[in-house]
Amino acid sequence: MRILGIDPGLNITGYGVLEADGGRLCLCEAGVVRGRSRGSLTKRLVEIHDGVAEVIDALKPEAMAIEDLYSHYQRPRTAILMGHARGVICLAAAKAGIPVAHYSATQIKRILTGSGRASKGQVQLAIQRELALSAPPDPPDVADALAVALCHYYLKDKPR
Repeated sequence: MRILGIDPGLNITGYGVLEADGGRLCLCEAGVVRGRSRGSLTKRLVEIHDGVAEVIDALKPEAMAIEDLYSHYQRPRTAILMGHARGVICLAAAKAGIPVAHYSATQIKRILTGSGRASKGQVQLAIQRELALSAPPDPPDVADALAVALCHYYLKDKPR
């Protein structure tokens, strides 16, 4: 089974594809999709959708896992903008017929590090360890995407 993990962002969307085969887990590919059009939300959303659709077409995942929205009461606009990015990412999955699972950031961090408040650096090191990588994934958006995919792998058969 191939799992596409997504860390949504308007400027940088991290992605990572893991393949699970008989209890063995390997990294297929990881990277970022960049929203390059400054000042135009609409153009950035098209770039994000098209970039994720391209990853789906090339790597043929059977499931997508994406980080849930988080809203801080002092910055509600950020959550609204991120909702746009998540929407076009979920649309790309839906158009490809791929089921989408949603996980909170604290749940992902707790599954991988034991703490729901782990730092980006701790998540990067956990991903390096879990996937036996020679170095931590960089940028952190890639590590976050791989973390979402790993969380889905560990929880996919458990009721939520």
